[in-house]
Amino acid sequence: MNQETLTGIVLDERVEISLQELCQVCSTSTEFIIELVGEGVLEPVGQEQSQWRFSGTSLLRARSAMRLQNDLNINLAGVALALELMEEIEILRERLRRLEMPPNE
Repeated sequence: MNQETLTGIVLDERVEISLQELCQVCSTSTEFIIELVGEGVLEPVGQEQSQWRFSGTSLLRARSAMRLQNDLNINLAGVALALELMEEIEILRERLRRLEMPPNE
């Protein structure tokens, strides 16, 4: 039986990672992440690139952006729009779930 051990880090909104760490985790170039920042897909904390810190949410957005661009061949402006619309759909779905919940008695 072939067993493989996986290790990982749990990320959430409070965890911050550097530009280099984000590139490493996403297996992408610094230039691609900088382009995502330029399109407004990612919003780092910090003024200079060397000071940029990204949240765990940024990691998810970067991976989603990569999938949209690679799988659907969408340009970065389209990726930014698609991610914004996908997030809005999720917000609306959550609101609908709350409205459909039976009232507590």
